[in-house]
Amino acid sequence: MTKLSELGPPNLGRRGREPAAELDHFYVCRNCGQLVDRRDLRQVIWHQNPEHERLEFDS
Repeated sequence: MTKLSELGPPNLGRRGREPAAELDHFYVCRNCGQLVDRRDLRQVIWHQNPEHERLEFDS
């Protein structure tokens, strides 16, 4: 399993104004069912590959 830290430093992009609720920053990946934080470009790009595995988050 790939750890999030192995993908490099966080890349927290700015998308204009902030969503009204914290939950709006996340979506569920259609392929693996994992929650993806849209504010972290590493996670978004990782989950674009249809054959990816789930990410392991660092403790």
